[in-house]
Amino acid sequence: MCEFCHACEKWQYVRFTVDHTVPLSLGGSDSLENLALACFHCNRQKTNRSMVFEADSGIEVALFNPRRDVWNEHFMWSADRLRIMGVSAIGRVTVVALDLNRERVIAIRQADLDLGRHPPGGDRIED
Repeated sequence: MCEFCHACEKWQYVRFTVDHTVPLSLGGSDSLENLALACFHCNRQKTNRSMVFEADSGIEVALFNPRRDVWNEHFMWSADRLRIMGVSAIGRVTVVALDLNRERVIAIRQADLDLGRHPPGGDRIED
């Protein structure tokens, strides 16, 4: 499973990649503690960033780091289970920076939902 958007690799056409949660260019290492499984899109959108500026406040906020952060503390699924909603500053900037609710992925989530493969068990869902 992508540790950012929670897509299941089993149902994807492109193999997932390994992301450096703290990019090598920012002093990260190749140690297991700094590596996360990411879908191609999340890894490509994250690039070499670990921080981004929140649009509304202009404050620099850390992107979600699956080695440090707990997914359910920063994200939840919308009531229709198709969109990831940020419930913290980290979650909100990550949703935007990684484009977690792009049109194509919503269509994939809908198809997976129809087949009973989405959302992943244990994820929070809006009431």
